[in-house]
Amino acid sequence: MHVKGTAVKSIQDFVQIRHGEKYAEWLKAMPEASRVIMSKPVYVSDWYSAKDAAVEPTIALGKVVYNGDAVKAGWETGRFSSEIALNGVYKIFVKMATPQFIIGRSGKILPSYYDPSELAVKETGAKHVVLNISKLPINHEVLEARIFGWIQKALEVTGCKNVQINPTKSMVKGDSITELMITWN
Repeated sequence: MHVKGTAVKSIQDFVQIRHGEKYAEWLKAMPEASRVIMSKPVYVSDWYSAKDAAVEPTIALGKVVYNGDAVKAGWETGRFSSEIALNGVYKIFVKMATPQFIIGRSGKILPSYYDPSELAVKETGAKHVVLNISKLPINHEVLEARIFGWIQKALEVTGCKNVQINPTKSMVKGDSITELMITWN
């Protein structure tokens, strides 16, 4: 039940860069185990507890920055993580790739961030795709929101406009999978 340091660092960086004035308040708002992780340098190659290093810090961010909305905090940190990950040389590659190609790779990308995790493309069309997530380290709305935000930003980087992500099923709500209907212009 782990999250890669890359994802953890993106949460830490998001707060420092976008909400630096609230960094100390953010640290105080999280449980001790999470505060210990986020008070030190995060190593991108290490694996951390998904609960302590991703879920709890994001819930704290929701409290401090988004009026208690942890889902919004998850979505925004996911978008930020995607923006950072797809920058530089990758940005040129991603801009030249089709949305379907990028989505097709998502099943290989997700396990590099979350262990265990499993994502598969169920259906693909010219302006839509249906994804199924069947495994996550923790079934939590914050992790789902991070993934949704990451995918949305990745598609925007490829040039998609008006990217809409609509979960039709959710493991958090008791379904056996999380299913996403993703559309764009």
